Amino acid sequence: MSIDALGSTVTCRNSILCLRKRGRHVQVGLMVGDDSEPSLPMGPVIGRELELFGSHGMQAHRYPEMLQMIVSGKLRLEMLLGKTVSLEESLRELETMGNFGATGITVIDRF
Repeated sequence: MSIDALGSTVTCRNSILCLRKRGRHVQVGLMVGDDSEPSLPMGPVIGRELELFGSHGMQAHRYPEMLQMIVSGKLRLEMLLGKTVSLEESLRELETMGNFGATGITVIDRF
């Protein structure tokens, strides 16, 4: 299974191409700008009998319920957090983002 929530043609294609036979790909969110109409590798999709799914993500009317789960501690966002950085440090983070060396989400918390 592969999931692309970035919405880039490159990540969408790579996600599909990494799948084994009868794999599933989920594209989360709308793809916009130059990536709004990606060219998909239909040869492998058909040859490997892949399934492609689209998802808008969470519906906006469900946000209050999710936010309440965060406030109550039922959803623990700290488990997703990799590290926090300053705005200045974020420049280095952006430069190395393509190396995929970090785990978790990096959040800018100092301005």
